[in-house]
Amino acid sequence: MLVVGENGAGKTNLLEAIHLGAQGFSPRTRSDAQLVRFGEQAALVALELVRDSVRHEVRVKLSASSGRSAELDGARLPSAESLRRRFAAIVFTPDRLAVVKGPPATRRAYFDRVLSRLQPARAEVPQEYALALAQRNAALRRVQLGLSSLDAVAPWTERIALLGQRLVEARRETIGSLQPSFELRAAELGLEAARLTYHAESPGVAALEARLDRDVARGSTGVGPHLDDVLILAGDRELRSFGSQGEQRLALLALLLGEAELLSSAPLLLLDDVLSELDQRRRRVLAERIAGLEQAVITATQRGALPVEPGQVVEVTPGQAR
Repeated sequence: MLVVGENGAGKTNLLEAIHLGAQGFSPRTRSDAQLVRFGEQAALVALELVRDSVRHEVRVKLSASSGRSAELDGARLPSAESLRRRFAAIVFTPDRLAVVKGPPATRRAYFDRVLSRLQPARAEVPQEYALALAQRNAALRRVQLGLSSLDAVAPWTERIALLGQRLVEARRETIGSLQPSFELRAAELGLEAARLTYHAESPGVAALEARLDRDVARGSTGVGPHLDDVLILAGDRELRSFGSQGEQRLALLALLLGEAELLSSAPLLLLDDVLSELDQRRRRVLAERIAGLEQAVITATQRGALPVEPGQVVEVTPGQAR
């Protein structure tokens, strides 16, 4: 589907609403207040989705008084974001360039989300590690304040050592699975020798205990996979620091296309303003690649920006899509 309209007409709003309905959260902001029309107290997104030939109805409600909620086929879900475990959607927005050019925490969050999609059995490992880390840090701060003894830290040291090992192993497998597709898609787009590098060793109990005094002094755990980074490179160049804006854009696009190919259930691919900075050859490469996917929504200011005939065209004007 190609969504066309002038700048400011609401194309991104439409794409954002689709993502909200399919995943339970906005790709742009976590503030519900920013998703509700000015002057209104509530908003509703209703979608009809098909997964594995089964039709589903989704409703996501946003309210200033009661927060966010979601229903799937008439049944209320425990949280709106639980939709992401039922339906796969991958989104490109200019803001997501932070995956390539932003701080390590942004890349960790992205690859941990990919982990949860590619390895559902290990989907809870990043969250379990984060919870154990928060408990250990809280215990460290209590020791720092003289409110507890070091004995209270020991169980959490053992816990994060165990979960840290599991998280590092899961990340390695995820990145190893993603690397071939990422490299191929990047090469097609003209980004040669693209690769992902993750060098990490989860600290064991002995290593954590060896730096216990420093951790108490700072009130936080100073080593572990919560501080790791995934390097996105072209040849020997790290694109975060030594890549042009265009190269960073191509790397992100290659990551998302590579991820889409690996998912067992065909994802909904949402591409916002992806064509504006691609030359004609790269636009054609992208168009041919997404033609092999079951469903994709692309926004553009002009219909001719997509060098192939789309399956459907939606024209957006302020407050209306047809």
